[in-house]
Amino acid sequence: MAVHYRTQGLIIKKIDRGEADQLLTIYSKDFGKLKVLGRAVRKIKSKLRGGADLFYLSEIEFIQGKTYKTLTDTVLINGSFNIRRDLTKLSIAYQIADVLDSLVPEEQKDEDIWQLLSGTFFKLNDCQWSSTKHQLLYYYFFWNLVSLLGYGPEVGPESFCGRKIDSSLAKILRTIIKRDWSLLSRLKVEKQHFESLKDISGWYKINI
Repeated sequence: MAVHYRTQGLIIKKIDRGEADQLLTIYSKDFGKLKVLGRAVRKIKSKLRGGADLFYLSEIEFIQGKTYKTLTDTVLINGSFNIRRDLTKLSIAYQIADVLDSLVPEEQKDEDIWQLLSGTFFKLNDCQWSSTKHQLLYYYFFWNLVSLLGYGPEVGPESFCGRKIDSSLAKILRTIIKRDWSLLSRLKVEKQHFESLKDISGWYKINI
């Protein structure tokens, strides 16, 4: 008899397979990143459909198949509907999902990464800031993820990994890495800071 496993998970990627199947990438609370096959999940009458869409936080059940884990049940917890209705938030959600999928190996449970991911999506879904401010959430997620993975950068009062940077940018980076969201959300972040954060983050991701 197959063993059924249950956990909470956030669906970060889906790929269509065949006429009605989907291969789901899910970051789960108890098992880390998983690839789970949803058989016939794209059919309108599928019992799995209600809790198996992109960026849904769901309770999932699966069994281990010969090639893939197979989804057997889903219960929706949070559909991230505010994210899905806002193109800016949706773009940021895709960025978060992409960097998580590219940097995190499969089936390695990490409670800190789970808390970071679920907490970031909760903030993104609920916050009502300007679109520019929303982008801070991606950098908040990215820099804390690389730190949790053991790749955290050295940031001094006016330096980043030995390179001189603006003191205000250094303060923003240090606040992000400390996971002090309450302070970060109050900081004045100018357009040039976002441009610098984009350049530094892209360069750092490539060179990890």
